[in-house]
Amino acid sequence: MSSLFASVRGIARKSPREIVRHALRRWSARLDVDELDFPLLPGDMDDSQASARATAVTGIRPGGRLLGWIVVPPGAGSGGHTTLFRMMEAARAAGFVNTLLFYDRYHSDHARNVDVIRSAWPWLQCEIEEVGTSLAGFDGIIASSWPTAHVASRRRVPGQPVVYFIQDFEPYFYPRGSEYAIAEDSYRLGLRNVALGDMVRERLATEVGLTPDHVPFGCDTGTYHLLPSETRRSGVLFYAKRGNDRRGHRLAVLALTEFHRRHPEEPIHTYGDSTRDLPFPVVDHGNLPPSRLNELYNTVVAGIALSFTNISLVAEEMLAAGVIPVVNRSPMARADLPNPHVAWAHPTPAGIADGLDAALRAGREPGLDRRISASVTTVSWEATGARLARIIADEVGGVTAH
Repeated sequence: MSSLFASVRGIARKSPREIVRHALRRWSARLDVDELDFPLLPGDMDDSQASARATAVTGIRPGGRLLGWIVVPPGAGSGGHTTLFRMMEAARAAGFVNTLLFYDRYHSDHARNVDVIRSAWPWLQCEIEEVGTSLAGFDGIIASSWPTAHVASRRRVPGQPVVYFIQDFEPYFYPRGSEYAIAEDSYRLGLRNVALGDMVRERLATEVGLTPDHVPFGCDTGTYHLLPSETRRSGVLFYAKRGNDRRGHRLAVLALTEFHRRHPEEPIHTYGDSTRDLPFPVVDHGNLPPSRLNELYNTVVAGIALSFTNISLVAEEMLAAGVIPVVNRSPMARADLPNPHVAWAHPTPAGIADGLDAALRAGREPGLDRRISASVTTVSWEATGARLARIIADEVGGVTAH
């Protein structure tokens, strides 16, 4: 009985939300809900050590122009999908005909997924279909992540060229274990690996022993740039991305809590995911289209741009708009962000708050935002896309990319 009373007293001390969370945790353990997080359906995982694959070409036209780009359906505002769609547009400009292929192990509503693409990326010109059990009918396939690399390797027809566009070293998304190993094996499946940026190229060399093709990071300075304004900048900005630990959401919230304690007068702007229940007041802008985001960038002094794998695109977008990005100190982040105006911070709440403090002091200097914006000399995404299109043309054969 004493244990029962202790349990009742324990429950009484919990809030309704804590009780619900505890119950959900117990039920998820019983139902093995974690298995749903594995992003591949049974039968779609390939194995680099399995028996040799057939190499004879079947139904592939030399010099064909039809490309299938396999993606997991995105939510609006996904940076990785935005980069991939820019590459698709570059391939279209080079003469290819694109079809976006959804791989969705959860079988969500296809029409809704299409609507997300058409509304969030209205400039993307392509057909959109669900990936078939066979990839026959395409002259080349582009994989966009480790799950889609496995799918492409399993479902392609013999001899079908597959280019694997790698935006991050994705094994780092997981603890050392099964998913880490399966993600890492995606680089050994015999696809043509193309690394975006120096960090990915270096990780593939040191961790996997591969020498991939390489295209550089780009920056959309046509969208993100300095706007004429007589208004004094104030406050800081935070891109909220819940459930994505490599972007440091929890650490950023702790740092902003400390920052607000030090500077209660400074506004904290957020965009992206909902920022309910934060322990400090915010100006929540929700999801913003790029032009509106640039306007927001042009009002703040500094912004948090954490990343524990490849650098976030947000950092250089901020720089282009005259904002000082506060980034966690990391050789992986530095590999593709050599800009002298970045505020590198120790990845602790106090360290990041210190970085915001320093950025605020520096940002008061007249004309600094103009110098920050002018320091961005990264190539355009069009130039990056043109290089990828040439690699695709080389792999598929016949189409001259320009």
